[in-house]
Amino acid sequence: MNNKPVHLTVKDHSVSGEDYQLIYNKELDMLETFPKPKAEKLSNYYKSEDYISHTNTKRNLLEYVYHSVRKIALKRKLKLINSFNSQEKNLLDIGCGTGDFLETALKDNWIITGIEPDESAREIANSKTNNSVYKTEHLAKLKPNSFDVITLWHVLEHLPNLEMHTALFKSLLKPNGTLVIAVPNFKSYDAQHYKNFWAAYDVPRHLWHFSRTSISELFNRENLKLVKTLPMIFDAYYVSLLSEKYKSGFMNPFKGFWVGFKSNRKARRSKEYSSHIYILKSYNS
Repeated sequence: MNNKPVHLTVKDHSVSGEDYQLIYNKELDMLETFPKPKAEKLSNYYKSEDYISHTNTKRNLLEYVYHSVRKIALKRKLKLINSFNSQEKNLLDIGCGTGDFLETALKDNWIITGIEPDESAREIANSKTNNSVYKTEHLAKLKPNSFDVITLWHVLEHLPNLEMHTALFKSLLKPNGTLVIAVPNFKSYDAQHYKNFWAAYDVPRHLWHFSRTSISELFNRENLKLVKTLPMIFDAYYVSLLSEKYKSGFMNPFKGFWVGFKSNRKARRSKEYSSHIYILKSYNS
């Protein structure tokens, strides 16, 4: 039973066709998917050939755009983590998908560890990373204070237990370590434009829907301070293309790219981009 304000009712467009409510959490200024699937059934909602982070295929315009942009994004991600000047370069990438980012970091002499729950994606990732990717259960076996950088690229929104995981990330970081979180922003123009058709809601795989405020507040509880926020420019285009497909039933590249362009243009003033990268550092309580 839910007694909190309902922000939107959203359909699972990619797998089940089921409807879910997005409940507004005023304390954290974020949305929560309701009801949340039971843990033993959650994996069923990822069983789709269209779940793009678990595949290397380029069957259509969306997949071509995704994989083309990913090449550029990988270089930028590497440049970002190298800017932290980590001496030992120990990297943990959680939800690493098919391992492209880890492979890129490995080639740049990072000591890598990956976590990926999907078996087929994990197999692909291990073929690229000298078997450096493990099941989710392996997180509990990692030593505290052992990573210079921990990254979650569009993964935090998938994690069932936010409080447990934020505490875990804090414990795994070295004292001067850096946590990098990339998530969609439900306050962006493209989210407001597409409403219940906005692809980045992606219920029920996305259990949480963050604002800039919610990330700051959530991690502040674990003495992790938000020190920088960066825009993810390409996300507005990809998300708008997919949202247009959900809304009209067919791909309309012109409309999708136009909304993505408009979202980025408006965000220059509002700072509300389709997705953000948040950089967080430990501080003493």
